[in-house]
Amino acid sequence: MTKTHLIDSHAHLEMKPFRGDLERVLERAHGAGVIHIVTVGSTVAESRRAFKLAERYSEISAVVGIHPHDALDADDEAMLELAKLAHRGKVVGVGETGLDFFRDRSPRNLQEDAFRRHLDLAKEVDLPVVIHVREAYPRSMEILREEGLPPKGGVVHCFSGTAGDAETYLGMGLHLSFTGTVTFPSRRSREWAEEILTLVPLEKIFVETDSPYLPPHPHRGKRNEPAHVALVAQKIAEIKNLSPDDVARITTRNAVRFFHLPVTLPGSRFAYTIRDSVYLNVTGKCTSACVFCRRSANPVVKGHDLMLESDPSVEEMLAALEDEGYAERSEVVFCGYGEPTIRLEEILEAARRLREQGAMHIRLNTNGLGSLYHGRDITPEIAGIMDEVSVSLNAQDAGTFERLCRPSFGEVSYEAAKDFARSCLAADMDVLITVVDHPDVDIDACRAIAEGMGARFRVRPLNEVG
Repeated sequence: MTKTHLIDSHAHLEMKPFRGDLERVLERAHGAGVIHIVTVGSTVAESRRAFKLAERYSEISAVVGIHPHDALDADDEAMLELAKLAHRGKVVGVGETGLDFFRDRSPRNLQEDAFRRHLDLAKEVDLPVVIHVREAYPRSMEILREEGLPPKGGVVHCFSGTAGDAETYLGMGLHLSFTGTVTFPSRRSREWAEEILTLVPLEKIFVETDSPYLPPHPHRGKRNEPAHVALVAQKIAEIKNLSPDDVARITTRNAVRFFHLPVTLPGSRFAYTIRDSVYLNVTGKCTSACVFCRRSANPVVKGHDLMLESDPSVEEMLAALEDEGYAERSEVVFCGYGEPTIRLEEILEAARRLREQGAMHIRLNTNGLGSLYHGRDITPEIAGIMDEVSVSLNAQDAGTFERLCRPSFGEVSYEAAKDFARSCLAADMDVLITVVDHPDVDIDACRAIAEGMGARFRVRPLNEVG
């Protein structure tokens, strides 16, 4: 099993509260599974210190900029100094910049000017921008639309806006980062966190501490530090119905790719864990070319790289499952970033051997077109081996199915998928019909189809896989 790690994507280790015990702070962070920290300057002087820390410690990278509180200081000389720092190798972003109309410690017109200048700098040095927004979401969006994001993108750190704000930022291509505020126990805080974190795809989320500020529950009133980012990930996992390892793995990949951090990500894998299930990636080939599938563009599911150089043999499947500790999990799922029934003989052999070894629950995820592919009804072959079959129907009628799923077998495919589901039910297998939440999919009609045949039903989010 691969150990997962965390990245604190926004801290202020350069600030005075850490000058007396930074080594111990880093030791506690390592103990909590934090493998890298992005320390973010708020003034020119603190940006220099952030850079020096990044030079000294391999597990620290720096972001340089001037906080909107200090926008008065963002003159030509200061921006030139930031530009010089931003060209250094350990600097991975520009910021934090933005607008703070809550404190208003600098005049708003100067905050806006400094924000624009930081956006220009990020474009000039080809780095992402780290954005601070408080009580200024509409105006920040206006400026971002006017100026445009840097090519390397941007993240709104310590997001505290509404669902509408989140949707707008996501539509602009921004990432959103969350702090210990998601752990606050008040009813208002809990309801806000549940609404926002349910909405935002995990692939667009970073976790951060904003140390020394915003300590999570139960550390409120104390200095925050990077080790506590684990509590942020834990709360997100609760809301997203994932494991803390899932959130750590996904947000780490997000931060590494966004900031180009010097962290090696795991390569592609045959077996991988999500929640308490172990999935077996048996092939990248598919008999459909769904319009919403990310297989070719971004073959990553819940932080796991699923791009296969070659399909695994039965022995490789079983070895990968053993390495992943499948016996300690609730189920084994035959899937793939393609269609697993293409490799019917291999998955049946692997499943039989798992049965012999005492596997508790075995599931097949399929598009339901295996019988068409093999030219025979494959249901008798999987009956008694698979406990559950999940069929991705994704449409309420044949026309929608052809348009969205683009099956290799044409117009007969939709009825074939439904017939396969019915055959599995008749063979006493548990059947789940799933559809993606696409604008062209009539969810109620699909639910009626599933219920009419006696199958369970689930809607999959359009913007999340796994």
